[in-house]
Amino acid sequence: MAETEAPSAPTGKIFSVAIEDEVKNDYLSYAMSGIVARALPDMRDGLKPVHRRILYSMDDLGLRPNAATKKSARIVGDTMGKYHPHGDLSLYDAMVRMAQDFSLRYPVVQSQGNFGSLDGDPPAAMRYTEAKLSRVGDELLQDLGKDTVDFVPNYDESLKEPSVLPSGVPNLLVNGSSGIAVGMATNMAPHNLTEICAAVCAFIDNPDITIDELMQHVSGPDFPTGGIFFGRRGIREAYQTGRGKLLVRGRFVVETTKSGKETIIFTEIPYNVNKALVLQRIGELVRDKVIEGIAYSNDESDRDGIRIIIELKKGAFLKVVLNQLFSNTQLQTTFGIINLALVKGRPQTLNLKELIHYFVEHRVEVVTRRTRYELRKAEERAHILQGLVIALANIDEVVLVSRKGQALRTHENTIRAMGRSGHGVSGMKLDDDDELTGLLRVVEKETMMLVSEYGYGKRVDFSEFTSHGRRSKGQKIYTISEKTGELVGCVNVLDTEEIMCITRAGKSIKLNAEGIRVMGRGAQGVRILSIDKSDFVIGVDRVVKEDMPKISAKEGDVPGNEK
Repeated sequence: MAETEAPSAPTGKIFSVAIEDEVKNDYLSYAMSGIVARALPDMRDGLKPVHRRILYSMDDLGLRPNAATKKSARIVGDTMGKYHPHGDLSLYDAMVRMAQDFSLRYPVVQSQGNFGSLDGDPPAAMRYTEAKLSRVGDELLQDLGKDTVDFVPNYDESLKEPSVLPSGVPNLLVNGSSGIAVGMATNMAPHNLTEICAAVCAFIDNPDITIDELMQHVSGPDFPTGGIFFGRRGIREAYQTGRGKLLVRGRFVVETTKSGKETIIFTEIPYNVNKALVLQRIGELVRDKVIEGIAYSNDESDRDGIRIIIELKKGAFLKVVLNQLFSNTQLQTTFGIINLALVKGRPQTLNLKELIHYFVEHRVEVVTRRTRYELRKAEERAHILQGLVIALANIDEVVLVSRKGQALRTHENTIRAMGRSGHGVSGMKLDDDDELTGLLRVVEKETMMLVSEYGYGKRVDFSEFTSHGRRSKGQKIYTISEKTGELVGCVNVLDTEEIMCITRAGKSIKLNAEGIRVMGRGAQGVRILSIDKSDFVIGVDRVVKEDMPKISAKEGDVPGNEK
């Protein structure tokens, strides 16, 4: 058996690390990544990255409250492709929850179609449903384009996404949040918007306000499915320490039928309770004779609200049946509050005052940045208006600058041949104060030598111009100013040729064309001729040596004219 070659020696240094330390460090890195990037909401806008990206994508698609809805599949696909490269089903589930009025106290997404129910029915497939931003969701994105928040690169650094939303609504306080991370969890209760806004205003007026004083404005959580709290101890603990347990019962009324039977009607149930499972559980308890006082139960809920009917048997004791229902079903539950959120990128348990403080701090930064942005835009606008005022005060010079510098490039086939008596056709559209300065034939390797009346000139490559129809107004080829004067001449010229300029006072200058550099269409050129203030250029042409007559030895004799 042939010997195998020894593996090549590894390059670089090798360090010995205890495996328990390496696993510990790697696990902590993974844990923090999950905490920051997935599980916990940001205190400022109350959103996790997936929710923030969905809302930003909807805003990017123009799905404002006054716009038409778009397919959920389009929204999910846009979010997944641009900002959140994870499973489409998890994205859709996150969007669905933001649209459910029994999950969020104030939904941030307005839905159209089947988005699930309180009975645990799943939503329709994303290809069937549609959505857009709700008014509350739109408030979370207000002033996003006014430099109010920082933008960061997306996952492949091809786009930018907001690190946080401006959030004109205290979303975390009014909608709450829930999530499980590594070694920690959050479960924040929703609240009434009016109460929270009153508490925010009270904090702004008095930053030293106490939690007891804030609780005069915020009486307790306000769940979207309603319910009744038993005792205020849990609420006080949650607001003081950030943690507490609330005992929640369904709200009910008791009616008596004509036959004398009592009927319990539940119109509200505890938060996050599946209504269908509650009825199923009641049926099981009656069947197993755990509760013997119930004759009939049914769900009569509709779009107007919850209505669970429980009809008692004759002679049944109401309080006994109610206690049995609360003890054995989810008509009574415990809601454990854990106010854990990200504050400046780090998880922190917050009391009521701290929740309000960090939101107000965020809004102060947003309003300050928005004001600076609007001031900067106003100053830029003021600069333009000041320029217009100066232009109006010097209107004659402005007209001179804005006039004798257009050119039109067209094909010779667009102008047909005519007889001697023909009037011709319009070759170029001119303004009332414009006039034709010259006509050139476009030849490869040649440039547009242009000269103004005060001795400025430049060369322009023919590739700078695109071909137009003969009645076109053409393109700007020369910037006329009071310094340069009007355009007086143009001529084709090669780099190896010479040009000659002649002034009204009878002066002339001969220049090498290569000494005048090629410039862009909008440039005003360089000074090629120094003339007196009373003088100006009247013409320009190229010097063709072969066409010049040769002078004989005898002064005044021209070859070919000898007698």
